[in-house]
Amino acid sequence: MTALAAARVSFAEASELLAELAGLDIEPKSVERRTEALGRDLARDERRVVRPEPSAAYTLYLGLDGTGVPVRPSETRGRPGRQPDGSARTREAKLATVWSAETQNLHGDPVRDPHSVSVNAAIETAAILETDTRLPPFALRILRELRRRRFHRAPRRVVLGDGARWIWNFADEHLPRAIQIVDFFHASEHLFQVAADLYGPSTDLARHWANLRLHELEHGRFDQLLAALRRHAHDSPLARTNLAYFARNRPRMRYPLFRAQRLCVTTGVVEGACKNVVAARLKRGGMHWTVRGANAILALRCSIISNRFDDFWERRAAS
Repeated sequence: MTALAAARVSFAEASELLAELAGLDIEPKSVERRTEALGRDLARDERRVVRPEPSAAYTLYLGLDGTGVPVRPSETRGRPGRQPDGSARTREAKLATVWSAETQNLHGDPVRDPHSVSVNAAIETAAILETDTRLPPFALRILRELRRRRFHRAPRRVVLGDGARWIWNFADEHLPRAIQIVDFFHASEHLFQVAADLYGPSTDLARHWANLRLHELEHGRFDQLLAALRRHAHDSPLARTNLAYFARNRPRMRYPLFRAQRLCVTTGVVEGACKNVVAARLKRGGMHWTVRGANAILALRCSIISNRFDDFWERRAAS
């Protein structure tokens, strides 16, 4: 009861709910200790137990993303960030989200299947030194999630993400036969950023330029899109950077082909997971976490949202 309450609201609010609904007098600090201890148990269980789950989907999607978590100053000491002085006040929680979308809406677009989403998240690194032969912790986490979901057995496999290189490096190494797709809205944002740089933010000329490029992107007119960026590459560093970005990701932006194959081309499910798993609990006003505490709550929320919480208690009771 304590964990279910504290997984959804602050420790102080959970303490109040337990008193009002169950007549339990548990101080907020005690709620925090109990909840984080259980979260650490869940994290250990997640690493130890990789039980394949049934799946009959023809296509399975893996979405990868990250979002910042506000942490205590001691957790960011020596880390570069986006603060005016170059420091950081957040640590990135990375998420691996798996789902299916066999159903379609009235327009024939794929729609997430009910109860098909599982999420695995933690503040962990996805990169290692070139001299290190071990897999980084988050790569191991992704692979465990893929084994649970029988991802490799799906006839069609898709990796969706933004332009982060670590996502595609992982896909190239571990999922070489998967279809790689850059989130359409993320690519669109790049075009509007270039337009604002060229013609000023919120100007009619900027909107017109961006909409022309968006039309080219959506309809597969990639040569025209690259040519338009190339014309401004000498005068705009942002246009030059995005010319390289779009050229590098061209195979992942074949949106007319992907849509003809009834594939998801947006990461709405992943964005939803960032909000529901991380932001709704860890990014509330005034919160500053330790990495240890944040990871405990992430393990708890992922277990609940992925419908694995009851299975954990069954294993715990049987041990």
